[in-house]
Amino acid sequence: MDEKEDIYRVSLPAFEGPLDLLLHLIKVNEIDIYDIPIALVTEQYLEYLDLMREFNIDIAGDYLVMAATLAYIKSRMLLPVAPTADGEEEEADPRQELVRRLLEYQRFKKAAEELNRKALVGRDLFTRSGGEEIVDAEVEEASLFDLMEAVKGILKKIDVREKLLDFTKEKISLRDKMVEILERLKSADYIVLQELFAGSTSRFEVIVTFVAMLELIRGQKIIILQFRIFGAIRIYLRQTVSETESEVEAVLEEDQNDVDR
Repeated sequence: MDEKEDIYRVSLPAFEGPLDLLLHLIKVNEIDIYDIPIALVTEQYLEYLDLMREFNIDIAGDYLVMAATLAYIKSRMLLPVAPTADGEEEEADPRQELVRRLLEYQRFKKAAEELNRKALVGRDLFTRSGGEEIVDAEVEEASLFDLMEAVKGILKKIDVREKLLDFTKEKISLRDKMVEILERLKSADYIVLQELFAGSTSRFEVIVTFVAMLELIRGQKIIILQFRIFGAIRIYLRQTVSETESEVEAVLEEDQNDVDR
């Protein structure tokens, strides 16, 4: 059996959709939303879908529909514009409808984030007594795609190390990784994302750690914060976890019940 088959499969409803992924690509590439380079965005969008499959994240049909939409727009833009009767080249930009949807979604998303940000710090965050106090007004929860962007860089480094060094493969349990993350957070105010993967010696271990983190986010045991665009991503406890093992069991059992339904 492929060792990746042993990883718990993560369902996406608690996270983001295809429009969130497109807005993320627009942000990281510093693209003008009114003039989207469809060829570049389509290529990167498909790369993210491949990465999501590798992370055992279930890809909803909406993602595939958007991939087909991008491919269609890309093909439309490659075709020469047919001249009108008076000789002028007039044809609606095939990106127009996509831009309209993105702008509308962006407005609602920003409004929701603003409401959430006001109550975020101090409501969902657990820090040890005397720990660091968060005062940055720009704090916001990191998105799934912010996390994937960071982990992409970690995977590239791991790939190089795996080629140079022959590490002994060992069985890595998702449940153990979830417990490990919670135990580390019980003795620290937070963990910087890169530090969480610092001890990883294989691509498989990085994937298991990433899936464990997503399960804890879905189970509302941890919260991932970013204090500025492209800034460091930090992992915090949402609440005091009294019995780590039982908390992890509850998260995994709930996830399995969702799959069964």
